[in-house]
Amino acid sequence: MARHFLALHDYTKDELDTLLALAADLKQKQKSGIPHRLLEGKSVALIFEKSSTRTRVSFEVGVFQLGGHGLFMPSGTSQMGRGEPIRDSARVMSRYCDGVMIRTFGQEIVDEFAQYSSVPVINGLTDLFHPCQIMADLQTVIEHKGGYHGLKFAWVGDGNNMANTWIEAAAILGFALSLACPKGYEPDEKIMAWAQTHAPGLITLTTDPKVAVSGADVVNTDVWASMGQEAEQKIREKAFAGYCLDDGLIAIAKSDSIVLHCLPAHRGEEISDSVIEGKNSMVWDEAENRLHIQKAIMATLIK
Repeated sequence: MARHFLALHDYTKDELDTLLALAADLKQKQKSGIPHRLLEGKSVALIFEKSSTRTRVSFEVGVFQLGGHGLFMPSGTSQMGRGEPIRDSARVMSRYCDGVMIRTFGQEIVDEFAQYSSVPVINGLTDLFHPCQIMADLQTVIEHKGGYHGLKFAWVGDGNNMANTWIEAAAILGFALSLACPKGYEPDEKIMAWAQTHAPGLITLTTDPKVAVSGADVVNTDVWASMGQEAEQKIREKAFAGYCLDDGLIAIAKSDSIVLHCLPAHRGEEISDSVIEGKNSMVWDEAENRLHIQKAIMATLIK
Protein backbone atom coordinates (compact mmCIF):
# COMPACT_ATOMS: atom_id res chain seq x y z
CA MET A 1 0.00 0.00 0.00
CA ALA A 2 1.05 3.56 -0.67
CA ARG A 3 2.47 5.60 2.23
CA HIS A 4 0.68 8.93 2.69
CA PHE A 5 1.49 12.23 4.44
CA LEU A 6 -1.80 13.18 6.09
CA ALA A 7 -0.80 14.09 9.67
CA LEU A 8 2.40 14.07 11.69
CA HIS A 9 1.09 11.42 14.09
CA ASP A 10 1.43 8.86 11.28
CA TYR A 11 5.22 9.28 11.46
CA THR A 12 7.89 8.52 14.04
CA LYS A 13 10.51 10.97 15.27
CA ASP A 14 13.20 9.24 13.20
CA GLU A 15 11.07 9.42 10.07
CA LEU A 16 10.38 13.13 10.52
CA ASP A 17 14.06 13.80 11.21
CA THR A 18 14.94 11.93 8.01
CA LEU A 19 12.54 14.13 6.01
CA LEU A 20 14.05 17.26 7.55
CA ALA A 21 17.58 16.10 6.71
CA LEU A 22 16.59 15.37 3.12
CA ALA A 23 14.95 18.79 2.83
CA ALA A 24 18.20 20.43 3.93
CA ASP A 25 20.14 18.39 1.36
CA LEU A 26 17.74 19.24 -1.45
CA LYS A 27 17.86 22.92 -0.50
CA GLN A 28 21.66 22.88 -0.72
CA LYS A 29 21.51 21.14 -4.10
CA GLN A 30 19.02 23.70 -5.41
CA LYS A 31 21.15 26.62 -4.17
CA SER A 32 24.24 25.06 -5.73
CA GLY A 33 22.57 24.35 -9.05
CA ILE A 34 22.96 20.58 -8.66
CA PRO A 35 20.21 18.67 -10.50
CA HIS A 36 18.03 16.46 -8.31
CA ARG A 37 15.45 15.10 -10.71
CA LEU A 38 14.11 12.45 -8.37
CA LEU A 39 10.63 12.49 -9.94
CA GLU A 40 11.74 12.20 -13.55
CA GLY A 41 8.73 11.18 -15.64
CA LYS A 42 6.33 11.36 -12.68
CA SER A 43 3.07 13.34 -12.51
CA VAL A 44 1.52 14.80 -9.35
CA ALA A 45 -2.09 16.02 -9.19
CA LEU A 46 -2.46 19.19 -7.11
CA ILE A 47 -6.10 19.48 -6.01
CA PHE A 48 -7.19 22.79 -4.48
CA GLU A 49 -10.54 23.32 -2.78
CA LYS A 50 -9.11 26.33 -0.94
CA SER A 51 -7.32 29.31 -2.49
CA SER A 52 -3.56 29.35 -2.19
CA THR A 53 -0.36 31.23 -2.92
CA ARG A 54 2.49 29.44 -1.13
CA THR A 55 1.08 25.91 -1.33
CA ARG A 56 0.36 26.12 -5.03
CA VAL A 57 3.62 27.77 -6.07
CA SER A 58 5.85 25.67 -3.81
CA PHE A 59 4.31 22.37 -4.93
CA GLU A 60 4.27 23.27 -8.64
CA VAL A 61 7.86 24.54 -8.57
CA GLY A 62 8.90 21.63 -6.37
CA VAL A 63 7.55 19.01 -8.76
CA PHE A 64 9.25 20.81 -11.65
CA GLN A 65 12.62 21.00 -9.88
CA LEU A 66 12.35 17.27 -9.12
CA GLY A 67 11.87 16.61 -12.84
CA GLY A 68 8.17 15.79 -12.70
CA HIS A 69 4.95 17.39 -13.89
CA GLY A 70 2.42 19.03 -11.57
CA LEU A 71 -1.23 19.27 -12.61
CA PHE A 72 -2.99 22.25 -10.98
CA MET A 73 -6.61 21.25 -10.36
CA PRO A 74 -8.89 23.86 -8.73
CA SER A 75 -12.01 22.10 -7.46
CA GLY A 76 -14.32 24.17 -9.65
CA THR A 77 -12.74 22.69 -12.77
CA SER A 78 -12.96 19.04 -11.70
CA GLN A 79 -15.79 16.61 -11.09
CA MET A 80 -14.90 16.56 -7.38
CA GLY A 81 -16.13 20.14 -7.29
CA ARG A 82 -19.42 18.99 -8.80
CA GLY A 83 -20.04 16.29 -6.23
CA GLU A 84 -18.33 13.19 -7.60
CA PRO A 85 -17.75 10.77 -4.71
CA ILE A 86 -14.27 11.17 -3.26
CA ARG A 87 -13.60 7.44 -3.54
CA ASP A 88 -14.36 7.53 -7.27
CA SER A 89 -12.02 10.45 -7.88
CA ALA A 90 -9.31 8.77 -5.83
CA ARG A 91 -9.48 5.52 -7.77
CA VAL A 92 -9.32 7.32 -11.12
CA MET A 93 -6.58 9.80 -10.20
CA SER A 94 -4.49 6.87 -8.94
CA ARG A 95 -4.59 5.36 -12.44
CA TYR A 96 -3.31 8.58 -14.02
CA CYS A 97 -0.89 10.09 -11.51
CA ASP A 98 2.00 9.01 -9.33
CA GLY A 99 0.94 11.15 -6.38
CA VAL A 100 -1.76 13.54 -5.21
CA MET A 101 -1.67 16.67 -3.04
CA ILE A 102 -4.97 17.97 -1.65
CA ARG A 103 -5.68 21.35 -0.01
CA THR A 104 -9.20 21.25 1.34
CA PHE A 105 -11.53 21.80 4.29
CA GLY A 106 -12.34 18.63 6.22
CA GLN A 107 -9.62 16.19 7.26
CA GLU A 108 -12.08 13.41 6.41
CA ILE A 109 -11.74 14.38 2.72
CA VAL A 110 -7.99 13.66 2.54
CA ASP A 111 -8.41 10.61 4.76
CA GLU A 112 -11.05 9.10 2.47
CA PHE A 113 -9.10 10.01 -0.65
CA ALA A 114 -6.03 8.28 0.77
CA GLN A 115 -8.09 5.22 1.74
CA TYR A 116 -9.07 4.64 -1.89
CA SER A 117 -5.88 5.89 -3.54
CA SER A 118 -3.19 3.47 -4.68
CA VAL A 119 -0.63 6.31 -4.88
CA PRO A 120 0.68 8.60 -2.11
CA VAL A 121 -1.60 11.41 -0.93
CA ILE A 122 -0.17 14.54 0.72
CA ASN A 123 -2.17 16.85 2.96
CA GLY A 124 -1.56 20.40 1.69
CA LEU A 125 -3.85 21.79 4.43
CA THR A 126 -7.14 20.93 6.09
CA ASP A 127 -9.10 22.67 8.82
CA LEU A 128 -7.60 20.21 11.33
CA PHE A 129 -3.93 19.87 10.29
CA HIS A 130 -1.23 21.65 8.29
CA PRO A 131 1.69 19.17 8.40
CA CYS A 132 3.71 20.53 5.46
CA GLN A 133 3.80 23.98 7.03
CA ILE A 134 4.96 22.77 10.43
CA MET A 135 7.70 20.72 8.79
CA ALA A 136 8.85 23.86 6.95
CA ASP A 137 8.78 25.74 10.25
CA LEU A 138 10.91 23.05 11.89
CA GLN A 139 13.39 23.20 9.04
CA THR A 140 13.64 26.96 9.64
CA VAL A 141 14.21 26.46 13.36
CA ILE A 142 16.95 23.91 12.69
CA GLU A 143 18.67 26.30 10.27
CA HIS A 144 18.71 29.18 12.76
CA LYS A 145 18.99 27.33 16.07
CA GLY A 146 20.97 24.23 15.09
CA GLY A 147 18.12 21.94 16.12
CA TYR A 148 14.88 21.86 18.08
CA HIS A 149 16.02 19.93 21.17
CA GLY A 150 15.85 21.89 24.41
CA LEU A 151 14.01 24.83 22.91
CA LYS A 152 10.80 26.41 24.14
CA PHE A 153 8.21 26.97 21.41
CA ALA A 154 5.33 29.40 21.91
CA TRP A 155 2.07 29.62 20.00
CA VAL A 156 -0.07 32.75 20.36
CA GLY A 157 -3.56 32.96 18.87
CA ASP A 158 -6.22 30.65 17.51
CA GLY A 159 -6.19 26.95 18.37
CA ASN A 160 -6.45 26.15 14.67
CA ASN A 161 -4.87 23.63 12.29
CA MET A 162 -1.45 25.15 12.89
CA ALA A 163 -1.78 24.89 16.67
CA ASN A 164 -3.04 21.30 16.38
CA THR A 165 -0.07 20.32 14.24
CA TRP A 166 2.42 22.06 16.53
CA ILE A 167 0.98 19.99 19.37
CA GLU A 168 1.59 16.80 17.40
CA ALA A 169 5.13 17.90 16.51
CA ALA A 170 5.99 18.66 20.14
CA ALA A 171 4.68 15.30 21.33
CA ILE A 172 6.51 13.32 18.64
CA LEU A 173 9.81 15.21 18.61
CA GLY A 174 9.97 15.96 22.33
CA PHE A 175 10.22 19.74 22.71
CA ALA A 176 8.39 22.11 25.06
CA LEU A 177 5.38 23.95 23.64
CA SER A 178 3.32 26.62 25.37
CA LEU A 179 0.10 27.72 23.70
CA ALA A 180 -1.86 30.88 24.51
CA CYS A 181 -5.42 30.83 23.17
CA PRO A 182 -8.50 32.82 24.22
CA LYS A 183 -11.23 30.93 26.02
CA GLY A 184 -13.41 29.22 23.44
CA TYR A 185 -10.65 29.11 20.83
CA GLU A 186 -8.55 26.27 22.23
CA PRO A 187 -6.92 23.53 20.11
CA ASP A 188 -8.74 20.29 19.38
CA GLU A 189 -9.43 18.46 22.67
CA LYS A 190 -8.70 15.00 21.26
CA ILE A 191 -5.35 16.11 19.88
CA MET A 192 -4.41 17.69 23.20
CA ALA A 193 -5.39 14.52 25.05
CA TRP A 194 -3.39 12.36 22.63
CA ALA A 195 -0.33 14.59 23.06
CA GLN A 196 -0.53 14.62 26.85
CA THR A 197 -0.62 10.83 26.80
CA HIS A 198 2.40 10.58 24.51
CA ALA A 199 4.45 13.41 26.04
CA PRO A 200 3.11 14.32 29.49
CA GLY A 201 4.20 17.72 30.78
CA LEU A 202 5.72 19.01 27.54
CA ILE A 203 2.69 20.91 26.29
CA THR A 204 0.91 23.62 28.28
CA LEU A 205 -2.16 25.71 27.48
CA THR A 206 -2.88 29.16 28.88
CA THR A 207 -5.02 32.20 28.09
CA ASP A 208 -2.12 34.58 28.83
CA PRO A 209 0.19 35.33 25.87
CA LYS A 210 2.87 36.66 28.22
CA VAL A 211 3.07 33.32 30.02
CA ALA A 212 3.40 31.43 26.74
CA VAL A 213 6.03 33.75 25.24
CA SER A 214 8.15 34.25 28.37
CA GLY A 215 11.63 32.85 27.72
CA ALA A 216 10.61 31.32 24.38
CA ASP A 217 13.15 30.48 21.68
CA VAL A 218 10.54 30.30 18.92
CA VAL A 219 7.36 32.41 18.81
CA ASN A 220 4.72 31.92 16.18
CA THR A 221 1.17 32.83 15.28
CA ASP A 222 -1.42 32.81 12.51
CA VAL A 223 -4.39 34.89 11.43
CA TRP A 224 -7.27 35.06 13.90
CA ALA A 225 -9.87 34.12 11.27
CA SER A 226 -8.79 31.34 8.91
CA MET A 227 -10.29 30.62 5.50
CA GLY A 228 -14.00 29.95 5.88
CA GLN A 229 -14.19 31.97 9.12
CA GLU A 230 -14.22 35.46 7.60
CA ALA A 231 -17.76 36.11 8.86
CA GLU A 232 -16.41 35.81 12.41
CA GLN A 233 -13.70 38.45 11.90
CA LYS A 234 -15.21 41.18 14.10
CA ILE A 235 -16.12 38.74 16.88
CA ARG A 236 -12.64 37.28 16.81
CA GLU A 237 -10.97 40.69 16.88
CA LYS A 238 -12.60 41.30 20.28
CA ALA A 239 -11.79 37.80 21.58
CA PHE A 240 -8.14 38.08 20.54
CA ALA A 241 -7.48 41.55 21.96
CA GLY A 242 -4.02 41.44 23.55
CA TYR A 243 -2.87 38.49 21.43
CA CYS A 244 -0.91 40.53 18.88
CA LEU A 245 2.76 39.64 18.49
CA ASP A 246 4.07 43.16 18.96
CA ASP A 247 7.41 44.52 20.18
CA GLY A 248 6.29 44.41 23.82
CA LEU A 249 5.33 40.74 23.67
CA ILE A 250 8.43 39.70 21.72
CA ALA A 251 10.60 41.47 24.32
CA ILE A 252 9.45 38.86 26.86
CA ALA A 253 10.88 36.06 24.72
CA LYS A 254 14.60 35.40 24.53
CA SER A 255 16.53 38.17 22.83
CA ASP A 256 17.62 35.79 20.07
CA SER A 257 14.19 34.23 19.61
CA ILE A 258 12.87 33.70 16.11
CA VAL A 259 9.40 34.73 15.00
CA LEU A 260 7.37 32.61 12.57
CA HIS A 261 4.10 33.19 10.72
CA CYS A 262 2.74 30.82 8.07
CA LEU A 263 1.28 33.73 6.04
CA PRO A 264 -0.71 35.50 4.76
CA ALA A 265 -0.40 37.96 7.66
CA HIS A 266 -2.88 40.58 8.76
CA ARG A 267 -0.37 43.18 9.90
CA GLY A 268 -1.60 45.10 12.89
CA GLU A 269 -3.85 42.25 14.01
CA GLU A 270 -2.09 39.02 15.01
CA ILE A 271 1.38 40.46 14.31
CA SER A 272 2.72 43.99 14.15
CA ASP A 273 4.49 45.38 11.11
CA SER A 274 7.58 46.07 13.21
CA VAL A 275 7.83 42.44 14.34
CA ILE A 276 7.28 40.77 10.97
CA GLU A 277 9.87 43.13 9.46
CA GLY A 278 12.15 42.99 12.51
CA LYS A 279 15.45 41.26 13.27
CA ASN A 280 13.78 38.26 14.94
CA SER A 281 11.53 37.50 11.98
CA MET A 282 12.41 34.42 9.93
CA VAL A 283 9.09 34.48 8.08
CA TRP A 284 10.60 34.63 4.61
CA ASP A 285 13.01 31.74 5.22
CA GLU A 286 10.01 29.85 6.62
CA ALA A 287 7.98 30.51 3.47
CA GLU A 288 10.85 29.40 1.23
CA ASN A 289 11.27 26.17 3.17
CA ARG A 290 7.79 25.04 2.12
CA LEU A 291 9.43 24.34 -1.24
CA HIS A 292 12.25 22.25 0.16
CA ILE A 293 10.39 20.15 2.72
CA GLN A 294 7.62 19.36 0.25
CA LYS A 295 10.20 18.24 -2.27
CA ALA A 296 11.60 15.93 0.40
CA ILE A 297 8.14 14.54 1.17
CA MET A 298 7.33 13.94 -2.50
CA ALA A 299 10.74 12.43 -3.27
CA THR A 300 10.37 10.06 -0.32
CA LEU A 301 6.82 8.92 -1.01
CA ILE A 302 6.52 8.90 -4.79
CA LYS A 303 8.39 6.02 -6.39
